[in-house]
Amino acid sequence: MNPQSDQVAQRSEELFASGLFCAESMLQAVAESRGIKSDLIPKITTGLCSGLSRTGGICGAVSGGVLAINLVCGRTDTSQSVEDNYRFVRQFLKQSDAKFGSTNCERLIGCRLDTPAGQRFFRERKLGEKCTKFTRAAARIASEILADT
Repeated sequence: MNPQSDQVAQRSEELFASGLFCAESMLQAVAESRGIKSDLIPKITTGLCSGLSRTGGICGAVSGGVLAINLVCGRTDTSQSVEDNYRFVRQFLKQSDAKFGSTNCERLIGCRLDTPAGQRFFRERKLGEKCTKFTRAAARIASEILADT
């Protein structure tokens, strides 16, 4: 672990607590750590939150982490190789799955968010606390992977 990763993880948690959702917090924290400012952040991540717009799909913190990696080391033109980026993304997914036990939102929180009953279950059991932990951990993992870029 490195101090920069700790700061990114802490910032992602602060952003989540302020009202941003998982993917939004994740990408915003990594972008800030790199001095990247854009009106598109967190806007481009909103539909990735809540398990891909409440479909029970990939965890928003995980999908936000993939976007964060892309932001830092994605291609800017077609002549560039995708290999480093793909390697970092695969590493991030593997570490996230090992840390969380899954990268799927529904499996991680134990409910679907696409129904009023599922949303009530989420609120009553304070599952947002789990999401905060996933977001913080995913930010740390992505930041550590990106540390040497």
